[in-house]
Amino acid sequence: MRFDMSVAWREATAMLSANREVLLIVAGIFFFLPSLVAGFTMPSFQPMLSDAEAMQAQMMSYYGRFWWVIVLVMLTQVVGYLALLALLRDHRRPTVGEAIATGLKGLLPAIGVFLLLTVVIGLLAFAIGLAAALLGTVLGAGGAAIIGVVVGLAMLVGFVFLMVRLSLWTPVIAIDKVFNPVRVLGRSWSLTRGHALRLFLFFLLLGLAYFVVSIVVGLVVGVLVLALGESGGLIVNAVLSGLIGAIAAVIFVAVLAAVHRQLSGPSAAAVSETFE
Repeated sequence: MRFDMSVAWREATAMLSANREVLLIVAGIFFFLPSLVAGFTMPSFQPMLSDAEAMQAQMMSYYGRFWWVIVLVMLTQVVGYLALLALLRDHRRPTVGEAIATGLKGLLPAIGVFLLLTVVIGLLAFAIGLAAALLGTVLGAGGAAIIGVVVGLAMLVGFVFLMVRLSLWTPVIAIDKVFNPVRVLGRSWSLTRGHALRLFLFFLLLGLAYFVVSIVVGLVVGVLVLALGESGGLIVNAVLSGLIGAIAAVIFVAVLAAVHRQLSGPSAAAVSETFE
């Protein structure tokens, strides 16, 4: 079976249409409100682009002050992702409360997946960097520069490939009810086998669309800041960012649910219940 992007998109939009009211409620709780709170809690970050060292120090200071806000928002959104996936694909047709309970139950496994991925990526980066350094020492300065470029590109390609192959880890937790982090990643790897390129192109198109929308929203916010002043602009930016983020999250979750259903092979009951 080949992954079909058009089928996945049609199924995603159909699920959004059939469940839009309840999805908007959950998205408002877990995406819009946390984003709004973060927007008012954290001031806008304006880096000093002319001085690399000063910019690095500024970033360390900024994230050192507000790391707890970022962590809380991320954890809340993970629960939201899992809850939305349960609402879309759980054949038992859970209530909002039951779906949120599924999200909370999946939070610890999700943290485990994140930590496991961090360790794996860190070890791979260390091994590749060490090999590149040894080759650079052998080949000299000129060879080291070429190797650095090649290794950088290889690491980028490898990282993207890894993320695409493991992109279904949230549906595996919320829909397949797999809670062992190692088994979660193994299940995602198995589902995406042979579909990496098509999935990458699909996610790339979605990312480009989101990028264009973000630019348009940024321009609108810039105009409103000039018209309303800094305080009014801050409010508008927080509200619009929260809305765009919530809408994007719902669409992305529906896409993941559709991709998971296509690659895992749904039961007839699950399909019919989703579109009732």
